[in-house]
Amino acid sequence: MKERVTTAVILAAGLGTRMLPATKAVPKEMLPVVDRPLIEYCVDEALEAGIERIVFVIAEGKEAILEHFRAGARVETALRETGNQELADSLAAIAAKAEFHAVYQPRQLGIAHAVACAREFIEGRPFALLFPDDVILGGRACTAQLVETFEARGGTVIAVEEVADVDVPQYGIVDPMEDGNPMRLRRVVEKPRLEEAPSRLGIVGRYVFSGSILRYIDETPPGRNGERQITDAIARQIGAGEPVSALRFEGRRYDTGRPLGYIVANVAAAMRRPELAPALRDRLAPLLKGEG
Repeated sequence: MKERVTTAVILAAGLGTRMLPATKAVPKEMLPVVDRPLIEYCVDEALEAGIERIVFVIAEGKEAILEHFRAGARVETALRETGNQELADSLAAIAAKAEFHAVYQPRQLGIAHAVACAREFIEGRPFALLFPDDVILGGRACTAQLVETFEARGGTVIAVEEVADVDVPQYGIVDPMEDGNPMRLRRVVEKPRLEEAPSRLGIVGRYVFSGSILRYIDETPPGRNGERQITDAIARQIGAGEPVSALRFEGRRYDTGRPLGYIVANVAAAMRRPELAPALRDRLAPLLKGEG
């Protein structure tokens, strides 16, 4: 019987330089998409997959992330004192969703290094890894799809999507050894030139790792700028003969790490809200016609 995936690691230690100056003092992951911070979308997706424990990898100055998921925050107390119990209860419910922890990544030394910072919570057991920059909207949660695939096939499972030729050098690209979905992988290539890419399937910020991945992270030497890349650890896992699969997930991904993607994600999330969509559509129409 395979071990259940009950822990998720959410990476939130980055500097958010592509969203400056907004992220100078506010963690990028706390920027709102409509009326919820980016990272809450990630947490809700993990919970839908049956996750019970969430570990945030943060940097110094990003304690607001953990505070958001902690009961008894100052604003919650103030609301109760003014008699707004319903709103206070809704904030308290955020803290009751899961068991939350935070670990620090003292220096920006790559994704694999960030994952290893959560070692005490994940060593020897499967876990999900999520990047808050990627907001994925759709029917079934992407992480739930990965967990289901892991339970059926075992081994590490990576979320992928077709990317445009011009974007290939910005992604880790997978090389499938079979057709279908999911598909077992022959190799992964980090940011290849277009002519060297084995496919157009790019890795997005959702993974379910088997319990052995930390061993391969430990064996992975630092690369450029002293960083350890998760694709290198996955390549070692494949090289050792362990199954690694890619899944074309259902849903639409929005890259909120850049201003344009962030704006589009806000519009897309708002259009899924019946109390906002009609009025938003009316407001956007004249802007799209150049009348704003």
